[in-house]
Amino acid sequence: MENKIKALIIEDEVKLARFVELELRHEGYDVVVANDGRSGLECFESEKPDIILLDLMLPGLSGIEVCRRIRKDSDVPIIMTTAKGEVMDKVLGLDNGADDYITKPFAIEEVLARMRVALKHRKTAEGENPTRLSVKDLTLDLGKRTVKLGDNNIDLTKREFDLLAYLIKNKNIVISREQILNKVWGYDYFGETNVVDVYIRYLRTKIDDKYGEKFIHTIRGVGYYVKDDED
Repeated sequence: MENKIKALIIEDEVKLARFVELELRHEGYDVVVANDGRSGLECFESEKPDIILLDLMLPGLSGIEVCRRIRKDSDVPIIMTTAKGEVMDKVLGLDNGADDYITKPFAIEEVLARMRVALKHRKTAEGENPTRLSVKDLTLDLGKRTVKLGDNNIDLTKREFDLLAYLIKNKNIVISREQILNKVWGYDYFGETNVVDVYIRYLRTKIDDKYGEKFIHTIRGVGYYVKDDED
């Protein structure tokens, strides 16, 4: 039996949330509902939804903030809903990672149609993206989040894994500290840029130094890169 698509509705208007929930269940979706931003984030973490309907105006954390935080860790499709129709609200939502935007009041048929489109786009994108990354005999499984060097398993923290994956996705390209911070730590990170150097050192200790094979290279004053071919 095919697994149901799980939808997370984050909406503070209880009656509207219930209406959409019932319609989605009727269409065969598995549905989770949260009525404020913080509980919405908690549901996202615990339920791992396949798609999110997210209201812009929420108590606690705003929809924009919820969207921004989710986008730091996931590319799950997000459709934002709001009673406002101003162009700037739409732009703000899309700029913070929303896939689409619907203005209230909306017809449920439109919501369903936009959900189908967003899910189709995500499936297409997943088909184009590799589930494994490799450089020489170092392999990353992006789904299982495992790392192997030959037959050796390497234990990495989430941040170490994300950093290594980003470098390998851009292998043979020098990446600046600022680019790494923005991609791996997020645009809201206000700490010291030397945190990148610290995590590069962690990776080198666990991989390069331990196994005697140099993967991560430094261009002084510029940044880092993973080298895939020998000079």
